[in-house]
Amino acid sequence: MDKDQMQKLVEAILQEIAQENLKKLTEQNDVALSTNLSNAPIEISELVPDFKQPKESHVSSGSFSSLTIDLPDPTTDEMRKKPGVDHPLDSEGLPALISTTSARIGGGRAGTRLRTRSLLLFQSDLAVTQDTLYRDVDLKILAQFNLFSVQTQITEGKEQYLLRPDLGRRLNEEACKTIQAKCVKSPNIQICIGDGLSAYAIEVNLPKIFPVLEAGCKTAGLTLGTPFFIQYCRVGVMNDIGDLIQPDVLILLIGERPGLGRAESMSAYMAFRPSSGQTDADREVICNIFDGGGTNPLEAGAYAIQMAKKMIKNQASGVKSKLIE
Repeated sequence: MDKDQMQKLVEAILQEIAQENLKKLTEQNDVALSTNLSNAPIEISELVPDFKQPKESHVSSGSFSSLTIDLPDPTTDEMRKKPGVDHPLDSEGLPALISTTSARIGGGRAGTRLRTRSLLLFQSDLAVTQDTLYRDVDLKILAQFNLFSVQTQITEGKEQYLLRPDLGRRLNEEACKTIQAKCVKSPNIQICIGDGLSAYAIEVNLPKIFPVLEAGCKTAGLTLGTPFFIQYCRVGVMNDIGDLIQPDVLILLIGERPGLGRAESMSAYMAFRPSSGQTDADREVICNIFDGGGTNPLEAGAYAIQMAKKMIKNQASGVKSKLIE
């Protein structure tokens, strides 16, 4: 809502107040006085002392119902990049600066508060974050790549998953039995998919990166293990998987922690012969995998295979691999 619309709305409300006060006055007086008042012009300033009559008013007493206060969608690219500062010192520099970052700058203010457009955008982006945190990966995606599903030691759903990351790092007993029964042992490459903190990231990126990983393994002459999905997954679960399958390289595709309005970012964590006791220092990661500003999923898949080959050559990953170089 711009300033003109706001002024019209204020004027219309004040007109409504004036009419209501006039009605009360006429009811309290006799019929003669009521007749005189109804024919006499009433100044808003008499009925609303704090009101300052604008120099020019285009609002009639019945225009309030015709006002439109709807705002354009604040989540579009055009609205996100539109400055909210009235009359900036550098009218060209501010839009250019806004276009270079996803940070919330140049939003302007209404008194001491956010402008309505900025507030609505914030609430919308926060809803995206909350939605992807609490949703589950679409079963159709798992079926598309013939992935069987196992679970970590989380037993009470998403709330427990968010509060107890330690339980998300360990497979439950049934998962261990299922993996032992269904998975090829000691492959060169083992691919696992975990929901992590963003189910949406898996849904949008897996169809693009998974075929690249499969083709890359075949081209490089590397054996590929039996892929599967892990619900309520944390990165540390790689150690349990490594103990069970003993692959040369484990690749875990997992949804990253979403930001405001950013839910599609995925990471590929990788480790050479993961086992109990390993930490992040023993792992590699390709992060921010998504189209339109992140690491392209197709490129990330090709790069992951290159890293896997290097790990096998050096017989190490993480800090140990860096020391060998």
